[in-house]
Amino acid sequence: MTRSKPTIIYKDTVPAIFIRRLNRFTAEVLIDGICETVHVKNTGRLKELLVPEAKVTLQKADNPERKTAYDLISVYKPKLKWVNIDSLAPNELMKQELMNSGYDVVKPEFTYGDSRFDFYMERDRERYLTEVKGCTLTTDPRSGIGLFPDAPTERGVKHLNELAAVSKAGIHCSIAFVIQMNGIHLVFPNNETQPEFGQAMVHAAKAGVQITYYGCHVEADSIKITSVVGDTSRYLK
Repeated sequence: MTRSKPTIIYKDTVPAIFIRRLNRFTAEVLIDGICETVHVKNTGRLKELLVPEAKVTLQKADNPERKTAYDLISVYKPKLKWVNIDSLAPNELMKQELMNSGYDVVKPEFTYGDSRFDFYMERDRERYLTEVKGCTLTTDPRSGIGLFPDAPTERGVKHLNELAAVSKAGIHCSIAFVIQMNGIHLVFPNNETQPEFGQAMVHAAKAGVQITYYGCHVEADSIKITSVVGDTSRYLK
């Protein structure tokens, strides 16, 4: 039996034109020529994506009492086509992936010791922990390589160091990069933005943390995992 690929399809979507970002959480767009303030579902910088006159896709919010009536979920970039910027999408896709991967137990938002991890799994009495990161940045789409993070993330560094420590305690640990762009299959640390993250990546890989990359096919109103690459050796430099 063929296993279905993890997929998110957004309902009630509307095309728009990006004007400007007001702050981390809101932006102005044009919907049929009318200016509207919308919620941005990603607090990253996204400066390469959210440029004036870019085509974007909005999803109508299901809460009529909300201050913003729409969420900005995807952006069109000519060399990449559609890029999904929904920061909740990677975890939802990974939940689908893990639920269909033969684990006996899958628990999201799991606390282990003093840390909280995105997913805890069990299979054949073995224990697993996974952290999920969404990637929306590439400087060269032709290379097939994405970069993470697009802004300094102390939380990301902390997660890698925590996984390295837990891995030494005998639990299978991994970091999963869900790549929210077309044609990108690997993720390198963005050392120009935050060298500490790259250092933590090397440390985690040496400690036995598996690094896995999930390539996706992205449309204006959908995102689907289409490929998986697992390889930690390229970080051992």
